[in-house]
Amino acid sequence: MKIYPIETGNFKLDGGAMFGVVPKVIWQRTNPADSNNLIDMSMRCMLIEDGNRLILIDNGTGNKQSDKFFGYYYFFGGFSLDSSLAKHGFHRDDITDIFLTHLHFDHCGGSIQWNKNKTGYEPAFKNAKFWTNKNHWKWAVEPNIREKASFLKENINPMESSGQLNFVNLPTNDFVQNSELGFDILFADGHTEKQMIPHIQYQGKTIVFTADLLPTVGHIPLPYVASYDTRPLLSMDEKIKFLNMAADKEFVLFLEHDAANELCTVKHTEKGVRLNQTYKFNEVFN
Repeated sequence: MKIYPIETGNFKLDGGAMFGVVPKVIWQRTNPADSNNLIDMSMRCMLIEDGNRLILIDNGTGNKQSDKFFGYYYFFGGFSLDSSLAKHGFHRDDITDIFLTHLHFDHCGGSIQWNKNKTGYEPAFKNAKFWTNKNHWKWAVEPNIREKASFLKENINPMESSGQLNFVNLPTNDFVQNSELGFDILFADGHTEKQMIPHIQYQGKTIVFTADLLPTVGHIPLPYVASYDTRPLLSMDEKIKFLNMAADKEFVLFLEHDAANELCTVKHTEKGVRLNQTYKFNEVFN
């Protein structure tokens, strides 16, 4: 097995929205804001090369939305999915599986693209299966008022009509071992219904793709929960259980949204679980 970080783009979000009830004077120490109160965010995905399978975990926003839509998010940095894949010798047509932690636009928008004449939509990965789960799919296609702006039908419906949509088996508790994708999955419901958090055994370590369970290192303290979470009290409960396990078992955390840090580890302290160290991917894995 070989794992590669795939940078699909950087964008900006309101810092207050990303940190909920935590005052700016505190959260800006780790996530400094610009004059518009916006903080830097990444859309860092993971590519897993495992035998005949090439699995991409999440895929960013894609490029089919309007200029007005993209104007809200101030994209910067020059990264793209295609250039990141090419850096490692791959093309999107090589991808066999797209694993989507959840179906918010910044995680799944790259799944679908305009067709050649821009008269409709088509899968951006013609040879891949799209993986979600039935509970989250229902949540996305029948969105609640709070999340409706994040579940865009043009990102979601074409997956089903393409015939490439597949569902991961749901657990009896909150954890599936050795899923259809070959890795373990933690299911979390605080951010959105049945978000999936992959746990991958790699080079003697457990690497966890944290998605929106832990967006950045600045979100490690328990009350630091984004306003985007639909069930913030549940998010805190899920986060403390996960972080305690991450500290106990020395997980390496792969950060999807942290523009400054690719990986981190955590440790137990008198104040609870806190950041241990941050790393570049190639500082930990060869």
